[in-house]
Parts: sequence; C-alpha cells; structure tokens
Amino acid sequence: MVLSSSYLPFTTAFVVMLGIGLIEAVGLGLGHLDIGGDVDADAGLLDWLGLGGEMPILIWMTSLLACFTLVGIAVQQGVTAIAGTPLSPGWAAGVAILVGTLLNTWAANGLARILPGLETSVITTDELLRRRGIILEGVARRGVPARAKVIDQHGQPHYIMVEPHNEVDMIAAGETALIVRREGQLFYALPDKGSLLESL
Repeated sequence: MVLSSSYLPFTTAFVVMLGIGLIEAVGLGLGHLDIGGDVDADAGLLDWLGLGGEMPILIWMTSLLACFTLVGIAVQQGVTAIAGTPLSPGWAAGVAILVGTLLNTWAANGLARILPGLETSVITTDELLRRRGIILEGVARRGVPARAKVIDQHGQPHYIMVEPHNEVDMIAAGETALIVRREGQLFYALPDKGSLLESL
C-alpha cells in the first residue's frame, strides 16, 4: 500500500530520512553545519522553526522528514477510510508539508532542549580579526593583496588575501602581521616588522 503512487512523496521522504541518518551514523559531521555564516537571518523565524539555538541542521531535517512522512501516511489512510480512495499525491503532500512543518516546530524545539550543547569549531569571518597571520607568497601592498595564513582559536588554518592597513607599508613573504579589519573578502593588516606591534 505505502509503495503505491499515492504514497510516493512520503516513501521518498522516508528514504531520504534514512540516508541522512546514515550520513550522521558514519560521523561525517555535516549535522553541525553553520547555517548562519555571514548572512543575517530572521532570528525569530529560525527560533520558531527550531533552528535558532544549537539544533544541528541534519537532525532538524530528519525530524522534518519524519513529521512529513507520518502526517502524509496518516492523511492518506484517513481519507481512504472515509472516502474509499486516497488523495492525489500533490494534495496529500501539500497538507503534509503544512501540518508536518507545524508538528516539526514542536518536535525540534523539544529535541533542542534535550540534546547536549554542541562544541563546534565553526567560526565567523570576523573572528579572524585581531589575529596574526603570516604572508605565504608575494609582497602585500595597497592594491596588491597577498595570500596569508591565519590560525584561529581552534588551531585551524584559514587562508585569506591581505593588504597593508597603511598605504606606505609592505608585508613580504614570511613576515607576520596583525589583522585589523576587512572589507568583503579582503583583509587589512599592520605589519609586525618595524612597528610597535613587534613587541606585543
């Protein structure tokens, strides 16, 4: 019965849910994706959906797919019992998306309260500011950025493009500099060599 075309959206969702569970089981860690990044999102909407706290995105998706599947199967069986035939897959999926999303809001917020807090090494781009980086190649001049490596608080390397903060400065390969600001993907730094920063 559940393999018929009337149940296709829900059996598909169930298979996808199992796939996500397998990904989590093998420990790929994708459930801890940083969905915020540098994008300003509506925090109220994320909180309402159950994503505003520390809920891993793949656990939230698994919960949503489970709610969608359960609601869809319940709707099809209920309609079949009353009318003798199930709804079309499109209508049933529409009802399941609406009711399943509402149900998942309650389920996700409940899961967020019982899941242990996450320890994550994901950082925002601005957290690289006030850290020292080393120029890897070339000479950084104003208008001519050079590639640099910055180590974050978790010991993870980040590779960024750097120009001197002051127009008269140059930062050669192998030299270190303090990252002081950024504009988009370009960072600006004060060289340690020959400056007051050298003793800090």
